[in-house]
Amino acid sequence: MNHTNFIVRDQKICNGEPVIKGTRVTLRTVLASLAAGDGIDQILKSFPSLTREAVTSVISYAAASAEEDLPVPAVPSV
Repeated sequence: MNHTNFIVRDQKICNGEPVIKGTRVTLRTVLASLAAGDGIDQILKSFPSLTREAVTSVISYAAASAEEDLPVPAVPSV
């Protein structure tokens, strides 16, 4: 998924925090809603300017970012 279709960072918008393109809704806000137990439908009701594709892009972006931060398991010596 190409995250740049939905996620932007601009120093003039929310102090450069990543937001959903065309909105001032930060990724942190969407992820906090998910962490609090809200589903995608609830997030869409709370933020009508978002699309389902934008929210799934946030989830995908967060997963890819987390994967980059995971340590590489050590290879057991034989």
